[in-house]
Amino acid sequence: MKHETVTLKRSLKLWQIVLMGIGYMTPMVVFDTFGIASDMTNGHVPTSYIIALVGMLLTAVSYKKMIQVFPNAGSAYTYTQKTINPHLGFLVGWSALMDYLFLPMVNALIFQIYLSSIFPSVPSWIWVVSFVIIVTLLNLRSVNFTANFNTFLVVFQMTILVLFVAVSIKALLGGMGEGTLFSMKPFFNQNMTSSGLIAGATLMCFSYLGFDAVAMLSEETPNPKKTIPQAIFLVALIGGVMFTVTSYFIQAVFPTLEGFKHPDAAAPEIAMYVSGTLFQIVFLAGGIAGTLSSGMSSHASVSRLLYVMGRDRILPQSFFGYVHPKLRTPSRNIVLVGVVSATAIFFSLATATSFINFGALIAFSFVNISVIAHYAVHQKQHRSAKGFWSYIIMPLLGAAAIGVLWLNLERNSFLLGIGWAIAGLVYLVYATKGFRRQLSSIEFKETEEMSPLMKVGEKQG
Repeated sequence: MKHETVTLKRSLKLWQIVLMGIGYMTPMVVFDTFGIASDMTNGHVPTSYIIALVGMLLTAVSYKKMIQVFPNAGSAYTYTQKTINPHLGFLVGWSALMDYLFLPMVNALIFQIYLSSIFPSVPSWIWVVSFVIIVTLLNLRSVNFTANFNTFLVVFQMTILVLFVAVSIKALLGGMGEGTLFSMKPFFNQNMTSSGLIAGATLMCFSYLGFDAVAMLSEETPNPKKTIPQAIFLVALIGGVMFTVTSYFIQAVFPTLEGFKHPDAAAPEIAMYVSGTLFQIVFLAGGIAGTLSSGMSSHASVSRLLYVMGRDRILPQSFFGYVHPKLRTPSRNIVLVGVVSATAIFFSLATATSFINFGALIAFSFVNISVIAHYAVHQKQHRSAKGFWSYIIMPLLGAAAIGVLWLNLERNSFLLGIGWAIAGLVYLVYATKGFRRQLSSIEFKETEEMSPLMKVGEKQG
């Protein structure tokens, strides 16, 4: 009896993917980081968001170039594997796993903090476990169901942002803060310093984490070579505009941090001072929606990365490369990520957060390097002026922007990341018997429409 291979279902539309990326970034995060960012930038948070956006868009351009060549779900792992070296590709994927695995844990812990503040008598671990169960069950459903539920959560957050801008306009016109609707002070004045803006931009860049994660959905959209590059660029751009506009109004209403009892966690106080207790409650609901949307999106992304590594037989294929025949989702990976996320009950938020940044920077760095390796080294497309600009200068600028983040990476994040990378290297040495054999890899040759293998999968849906 002939066994047909079950594949992921190609059904996502551009707007669904864009909202998945925005959900991953969490629109409400702009309030969570404002106090710290305002102190670092001396009251110029919007400017730092713009600087960070430029760096992210440069890397987004590199993602666009690589997806057009490799429209698969592995993102930086696949690009490095195909253009530089399979072993290095594994290490990049392994490092990115740390970022993707720990972000659902971070969201679980933030969810716990929100709910514990409302119900202090309930044991905190119950909120972590509840969050993990909800997100895991939602991701087990079809990817369309996950995307549509995420859309509701993102739209809710954006509605709160619009309401905040509206009450901020009322406050400014009433003489609060800068006392005027339009002011250049949040963007520029004589007190700003380049070192402060760069430090702020480094912090702000981590608000953009997630614009790249939609590349993991490449095998669940009908036309990935067109849709995914558009989605990545739109997620970064929309996120940048959203963060910049919102932070402008926060900064205009609160030029300094005077009066804040807890400037490092200023979100509840911002809501209270602008519009009172009722808005603070709505604001809290938006924060909870943000953790759910980010948790769902990050959970979906890491399960797809594990799926690709399993399909490529770098991880045990029977488990990690499995796709549920009815749901058409990598169900075993989704459950595994849920189990790992539940271990958040043993971590603090600071510890879990420190695991994230290293993997993201590894992925961003190697996407830019992969552009040079593929287009300039292998394809020799750098010999014209246009090619030299597109395939050498642009990715180098993107890599340089990420290099600034490397220089400002927290020491604990770097040490934890190195430890994780060493563990991956040990596994790689074992799997390849001391590099004496190549990692096994399945090649998927796609036409403009869809490969025969994908057509088989579509018939099963």
